[in-house]
Amino acid sequence: MVLFRMNMIWRNCVCHLKQGKVPHRCQSGAHPVAPLGSRILTDPAKVFEHNMWDHMQWSEEEEAAARKKVEENSATRVAPEEQVKFESDANKYWDTFYQTHKNKFFKNRNWLLREFPEILPVDQNAKEKVEESSWDQIRSNFSRMQGTETHCGESCVSSAPGNKGRPNFPNPDLEEHSDGPGKTGRFPGSNATFRILEVGCGAGNSVFPILNTLQNFPGAFLYCCDFAPEAVQLVKSHASYTEALCSAFVHDVCDDGLAYPFPDGVLDAILLVFVLSSIHPGRMQAVVHRLSRLLKPGGMLLFRDHGRYDNAQLRFKKGRCLSENFYVRGDGTRAYFFTKGEVHRMFCEAGLHEKQNLVDHRLQVNRKKQVVMHRVWVQGKFQKPLHWTQRG
Repeated sequence: MVLFRMNMIWRNCVCHLKQGKVPHRCQSGAHPVAPLGSRILTDPAKVFEHNMWDHMQWSEEEEAAARKKVEENSATRVAPEEQVKFESDANKYWDTFYQTHKNKFFKNRNWLLREFPEILPVDQNAKEKVEESSWDQIRSNFSRMQGTETHCGESCVSSAPGNKGRPNFPNPDLEEHSDGPGKTGRFPGSNATFRILEVGCGAGNSVFPILNTLQNFPGAFLYCCDFAPEAVQLVKSHASYTEALCSAFVHDVCDDGLAYPFPDGVLDAILLVFVLSSIHPGRMQAVVHRLSRLLKPGGMLLFRDHGRYDNAQLRFKKGRCLSENFYVRGDGTRAYFFTKGEVHRMFCEAGLHEKQNLVDHRLQVNRKKQVVMHRVWVQGKFQKPLHWTQRG
């Protein structure tokens, strides 16, 4: 049965290879050298030689089966009165999660700089130091990236043609928080020349791979926040945490009235990785709007999250569905499964300019159990334009 299924997957993958679809995964036109990996399954007999295969295409039968599974597991919904606690106590469920698992549950995201080189400043001297590390090709690959861009609306304005670095836009948001011409109030990282925020940092599985690299970039500073106090404490107690490069703080991004420890308009990059899916769909747009205000003109919001029909969605049992494509796990934490179109609309509604928006199809392999699973994620890059206007 496994071999028969793998033959179907292999034929479908080869068909797309012949059509030239696989190498160009960046739907908006910018083509990284090897976006989302380059391990292609060409021989179904070798499927169990690796833990993951990239650029897997679904057959019509597989997609239909996934759709049917979702219809079945979402037919019975959690009662509205039961759903209230999952919203009001969301931070408590995640806090309990980190009290239980500490920093042992998730692996470090060492892939971040391959997919999101924008989280590093463009600096030639620091670049030469990084090239001595295991990520020596990341920055050079990024500097070769080029292509057209997808515009999200009349409010989106692209940067000047040929500008390989970040455009040096004037920053009206920062002017509003200044103490006078050219002066800005003191805040953590106020002396930095490049600032990053990771939203939903958890136990630091993104924080510490980033910090290890930021040591090669003088002037760079990382903020990270989570609404689970236990998670933030895990980050602060880590041996690699240093206030000279990082500021970790407790923050609920759904609370629009809650102040950040820095003014609007100062961030060069925001990392939003497997976070938005845990928020109620009715509150997601407001969160993206608020985060957009934190970016400098030209700043990038980098997104990756669960995609529609991912194996994680198909595995939910009946009675765990909260609303369409939104589920609650046994520990009380929640997960939404996005489409590319939903991601496009949400970030463009916030006035951001789409640079990349794609679906990442992979085949995950459990070699011990001889089981294969389709994984689906959505990945996007969105830039704040010079003349930024939110539609909401």
